[in-house]
Amino acid sequence: MIERYLRRLGLNDAPPSVESLFRLQRAHVERVPYENLEIWLGRPTTVDPMESALRIISGRGGYCFHLNGALSLLLERLGYQVTRHYGGVQDTPDKAPGANGNHLVLVVSGLPSEDNPDGRWFVDAGLGDGIHEPIPLVEGAYGQGPFQYGLRPSESDPGGWRFEHDHRCSFIGMDFRAEPTGMDAFAASHEHLSTSPESGFVRAAAMARRDATGVDSLTGLVLKRIGSETGSPTTLDRPEDYFAALVDVFGMTLDDVSAAERDKLWQRLYTAHERWLRRDDPS
Repeated sequence: MIERYLRRLGLNDAPPSVESLFRLQRAHVERVPYENLEIWLGRPTTVDPMESALRIISGRGGYCFHLNGALSLLLERLGYQVTRHYGGVQDTPDKAPGANGNHLVLVVSGLPSEDNPDGRWFVDAGLGDGIHEPIPLVEGAYGQGPFQYGLRPSESDPGGWRFEHDHRCSFIGMDFRAEPTGMDAFAASHEHLSTSPESGFVRAAAMARRDATGVDSLTGLVLKRIGSETGSPTTLDRPEDYFAALVDVFGMTLDDVSAAERDKLWQRLYTAHERWLRRDDPS
């Protein structure tokens, strides 16, 4: 499994080191898309890291519980000291900050460097338009490509941490607790996110891919680029354009999806897009 996972990332096996950790994080967010299409295909998933890893190996992605869950398994098998942490993404300013369980965070320990003598790193492949490289678990401001981030002690979760996102991106910030937790702590949140009519994942298909200069983002049928090459959004209103973008931009061939499933997926996506266009129509 490890060899196939590393092959998906375009990497070779290497002993734990700061340099190798950075390569793993970069490769994961560049090659494995943040996506929730399993929900739109009507395929239930779990938070089991092995299930998520096998799906990634097959050419798919997932959202935080899948991506960080699988990455934590890979890191463990490669010999890294990795812990999972209970987190919470603050989508908008009107929502309260705090670790509410809608995000899984990883911390890697035991890798000191000149700018991080304590050797603890915030690692995350599941934020969509989030970080490209690990960040030292040290209070401060951090720039990665065109984006600026902040890390500080959390006010909502004493002893934990607060990640402040770049203002151009999809959420305000994220808090996570200091103590490690198991994957079962996220089962209820995963159930809500993947099935509830109130969930943003149920209301909109979402996809993102981070690289050194920015983020490719696809929400519903609207494709945009955020970062140093930001351009105007493009609406992919033909199925051939949509599925071509999945391959060309996000590296997803959907080999595991039949023609009939693709047709059904497209109809769901197009109907949701039409409903979104009518949201402000007084008629």
